[in-house]
Amino acid sequence: MSPEQVRQSILQTIAVEISAQARQVQAAVELLDEGATVPFIARYRKEVTGGLDDTQLRKLEERLGYLRELEDRRAAVIESIQSQGKLSEELEAKLRAASTKAEVEDLYLPYKPKRRTRAQIARELGLEPLADALLADRSLVPAEAAQAYVQGEVADVKAALDGARDILMERFAEDATLLGRLRQYLRDHGVLRSKVFEGKEEAGAKFSDYFDHREPYAKVAGHRALAMMRGRNEEVLMLEIEIDADDASPLKPIERMIAESQNIRVNGGAADAWLLEVSRWTWRVKLSLTLSVDLMMELRNRAEAEAIEVFARNLKDLLLAAPAGSKATLGLDPGIRTGVKVAVIDGTGKLLETATVYPFQPRNDVRGAQAELSRLIKKHSIELIAIGNGTASRETEKLVADLLALLPEPRPRKLVVSEAGASVYSASETAATEFPDLDVSLRGAVSIARRLQDPLAELVKIDPKSIGVGQYQHDVDQYRLAKSLDAVVEDAVNAVGVDLNTASASLLARVSGLGGSLADAIVFYRNQNGAFASRKQLLEVPRLGPKTFEQCAGFLRIREGHEPLDASAVHPEAYDLARRIVQACGRELKSLMGDAKALKSLDAQQFVDARFGLPTVRDILAELEKPGRDPRPEFKTAQFADGVNEIADLKPGMMLEGTVTNVAAFGAFVDIGVHQDGLVHVSQLSDRFVKDPREVVKAGQIVKVRVVDVDVKRQRIALSMKKDDGSAAPISRSGDARPPERRGGGRAMNKPAAPALQGSLGAALADALKGSLKK
Repeated sequence: MSPEQVRQSILQTIAVEISAQARQVQAAVELLDEGATVPFIARYRKEVTGGLDDTQLRKLEERLGYLRELEDRRAAVIESIQSQGKLSEELEAKLRAASTKAEVEDLYLPYKPKRRTRAQIARELGLEPLADALLADRSLVPAEAAQAYVQGEVADVKAALDGARDILMERFAEDATLLGRLRQYLRDHGVLRSKVFEGKEEAGAKFSDYFDHREPYAKVAGHRALAMMRGRNEEVLMLEIEIDADDASPLKPIERMIAESQNIRVNGGAADAWLLEVSRWTWRVKLSLTLSVDLMMELRNRAEAEAIEVFARNLKDLLLAAPAGSKATLGLDPGIRTGVKVAVIDGTGKLLETATVYPFQPRNDVRGAQAELSRLIKKHSIELIAIGNGTASRETEKLVADLLALLPEPRPRKLVVSEAGASVYSASETAATEFPDLDVSLRGAVSIARRLQDPLAELVKIDPKSIGVGQYQHDVDQYRLAKSLDAVVEDAVNAVGVDLNTASASLLARVSGLGGSLADAIVFYRNQNGAFASRKQLLEVPRLGPKTFEQCAGFLRIREGHEPLDASAVHPEAYDLARRIVQACGRELKSLMGDAKALKSLDAQQFVDARFGLPTVRDILAELEKPGRDPRPEFKTAQFADGVNEIADLKPGMMLEGTVTNVAAFGAFVDIGVHQDGLVHVSQLSDRFVKDPREVVKAGQIVKVRVVDVDVKRQRIALSMKKDDGSAAPISRSGDARPPERRGGGRAMNKPAAPALQGSLGAALADALKGSLKK
């Protein structure tokens, strides 16, 4: 195939997979190859791509990389076989038709340079004609045919037949068509079996559900697969894929498949009987282990893909959680012996003052703590109080509640926010650059306050893996995970837009077309020259050229600048079009922006020209109607029940309000204010059947739940969102102010050495397993 034919093949393959036309894919690929980012293409090149959205473009980008790697490997394999003088037209056609890397490697297997094998040794001894003869002529008697080859290093008939068997076993095991059929048979009929190693029962108690577990390979859920694989890695469990284990026939079905691929008859003559034995040996010696390893890797890849997708979806919900807004905020990082760390920030996130109070043991200075907090509230006109959800969170919340009851109206509003990742930020280089003279422990309080004001702006400073809304995140491929999460962060930042004059370097680095070094350069320029007056001024930043400006400008906002459109998502390249729209209304730009009635009276079609199509015109009209609109939901919070502070306070039947912190394949975790998330199993999410929990809930959503069961000893809480005798329907309010993280035990799950079946996640896995066994 010519390079152009290869390119067209890739485009057509991707087009089918993302439900688009080849010309749309081609346009997107050209833009990506020119250095355009997915957010830029999705937002500002709709006419070029025919309206491909960011989800389609992300999949396109991923598949483009894979298919190009496939083509490079295909070309290398063909060249290798050709150099050996063994490339037939039929083999080349098969290689050209292969749609996966695995298929290419299967076809390459017989020609792949390898170490000296038993089959090669047998060929060197001149035994290949014997193997060919026995395979071709079934009337031969193997022992008699082998007699002619007993000479030199071939000591006897058995040695001759063993050599012929080795040659045929290698030949059978390298048959690409057969390998494909056997893999599919294992996928369809294989059974994953886990057993505990003798003597590991006590040490590996957290894996007890898998001590003697069997389930069809095809039905193994990703979270169960990762749990069992972690058990294997910790040398508690042994894993294997069983095939035809319950079949007592002399020739197993999978062995029969090997025989049939070579037209070997079950009730044939002596040669067939000998070849049947070769088929058995081929499976048991050559293919059983190899294909089991392949399928284990396939299962791991499938489980990892599922886990990464869960993490990515939860992270997106978290990053796009509703911001409380530009309000003076008091951040409290609770602690007992070390005290409660306090930080005050203004509406822009600027640090104004810090303190440490000691209301708990051993000092028990409640009055002193409340006096200091009261002073700070009054001095800085505090509107919001953000309380971290770690150790002593509920005690600190009660301290604040008691204080607020003594204050005159208007009182600040207190909220509990997740502090997951705050300690990581506190010790990071980013925090040290922002607050070089501030104690590490106080930086956490600043982060807690800021993430209430704007979760997205603060959380981009933290490695997404430290935020902890995934499952088994340390067990999956870290490169794939990081790439997926980085894409989520990039999409979220650009969907919201960034204030050029207040954004941190960490936030700017996620803007389309920018990166760490250019973000630092922008901040340096801003510090040296003052606030940017217009987007065009970006071109004065060193190393920020026209191409980068094109990519980033539309996602950056300048409030109260010289150009009103700089505060909107209208790209500078379309300013003339926007002004034509304004002129059609006979109004000033500033007076027209926000006037929905006037803008909706316009016919978008009349502004279409050779450069800008209908999608761009409609986007501009929508932006003029709501300039700089924020796609995030309205700010709302869950109200925790008074007197329910610890897991021991819970009783079955209680109706509580909480926040969904994490959504997995088996259900949703809900923070109900007791330092340990409860689990709403997928079967308890709704009165109707739910296949995917995200059909009903998402991270950050506020829900009403009923306590079903409480196990204080094992720190397990079972919740339900089903109606309780018709009197308590679940509520669903999106947009919690708190970044949807798990409390207490949730942070332990994020440590690399965390055990597999511990706390709520362990309970969830156990429940999910039990549910699958009942079905």
